[in-house]
Amino acid sequence: MVFFRRIYSIYGTIIFILSFVLLLPLFLITIEIPGLKKYGRRLNGIWSRIFFTGLFIRVKVENRHLLRSHKQYIIIANHFSYLDIPVIGLMSKDAMFIGKSSLGKVPLFGYMFRRLHIAVNRSSFRSRGETLKRTMEAIDQGSSIIIFPEGGIRTTQAPQMADFKDGAFNIAFEKQIPVIPVTLSYNHLILPDDNKFLLNYKPVKVVIHPPVFPKGETKQAIAEMKASCFNLIQEQLWKDNGGKADQHSDLTTTQKNINHED
Repeated sequence: MVFFRRIYSIYGTIIFILSFVLLLPLFLITIEIPGLKKYGRRLNGIWSRIFFTGLFIRVKVENRHLLRSHKQYIIIANHFSYLDIPVIGLMSKDAMFIGKSSLGKVPLFGYMFRRLHIAVNRSSFRSRGETLKRTMEAIDQGSSIIIFPEGGIRTTQAPQMADFKDGAFNIAFEKQIPVIPVTLSYNHLILPDDNKFLLNYKPVKVVIHPPVFPKGETKQAIAEMKASCFNLIQEQLWKDNGGKADQHSDLTTTQKNINHED
């Protein structure tokens, strides 16, 4: 079994690289010619389609229409796997990822990511400040934003998420745009975060939840929005991965505590 996973993973890596090289001239054109970067971000979706088609993996997306009903939004999703980025790339059009700065160091891919998206060094206060500024500017220019609110792959107990950070929700309140929670149900099973980089063959499932709108101006309102989005994603994860009823009880208690603490 491991042998076949290894062969499939090598094949997947080749498809990933070849599809990127195929689109690289178009990426470079959209990066270097002023006014075309939004089309470069749309190329991410085309790249993802080629990648998953090459892997013979079917991607099932529930409620895609919810993205079409809003001009601008902040997409948030659980983050358990390196597969999450190409899957989310299928969901949106002109949307900027906010991702860790190490992505910007990958040869060729890193150049594309730095120029079309936003790379942040979470350990640097200056970098976080610059990221917030660039994010606000991107929204003002009409782009949507994609954030993994756990702040990276942090959980060690997938499909249970790590706690959410406040950034995405502060931005939603500041700019008065909706947050659209997205559940990536099985990515942690297809490509686990175990440093082995071995793929499993399994269909991808994406659930797009109804938008959550910022209401009010208080710190409590932000905490409630964060808790609501956390619940939507986590409940879907447990539903799709055989979660237990007592986990839901623990989650509700945890989120109530978060609200009171905030």
